Amino acid sequence: MRDDTVMKLLREVKAGKVSIEDARDALSEIELSEEAYQNAVDHGVFKDPEPGTIIRASISPSGDSWLVIVFALWGILWTLYWAGTLAYGLLNHWDQQRLSFHLGITLLTVILMGIVYLRFVMPDVIVVKHRRNKYITSNDPDGWKQYEV
Repeated sequence: MRDDTVMKLLREVKAGKVSIEDARDALSEIELSEEAYQNAVDHGVFKDPEPGTIIRASISPSGDSWLVIVFALWGILWTLYWAGTLAYGLLNHWDQQRLSFHLGITLLTVILMGIVYLRFVMPDVIVVKHRRNKYITSNDPDGWKQYEV
C-alpha cells in the first residue's frame, strides 16, 4: 500500500512538489463506478470480515522517518550509558538507591524505545477471530450422581 500511485501523489501534494490542481487533473481521468465505490466502502466499513481475515491499515506507519531513526539511536546510546553505569556501580559497591535509579532509567529508556517502535514502525495488522458458538449438551438425568456426606 505504501507504493500505491495515489498515496505517492498525496505525499507529493503534501510535500509541495505537486499542486492540488495538477493532482485533481491526474485523478479526474480515473473512472470508478458508483457500484464499485459502494462495494469498497461497504466492505471496509459495514461488512463483518470472515474469520481468519487479515486486515491491514490503509496508511501504514512511517518507520523510515528521520525522527524515529534519531530516537532509536538516542535510546540505544542512553541505554548503553545507564546500563554501563549500573554495571560500574555494581562492581564498585554503590548503595542500592543509586543502583535502582540506574536500573530504572535503563528500563524506562528501553520501554520508551518499545513504545515508539510499536507506534511508528510496526505495521497495523489485525487478524479477525470470532468466538465459536457454545455447545451445551442436553440435560442428562443419568449423568448426575448424588453423593451423600
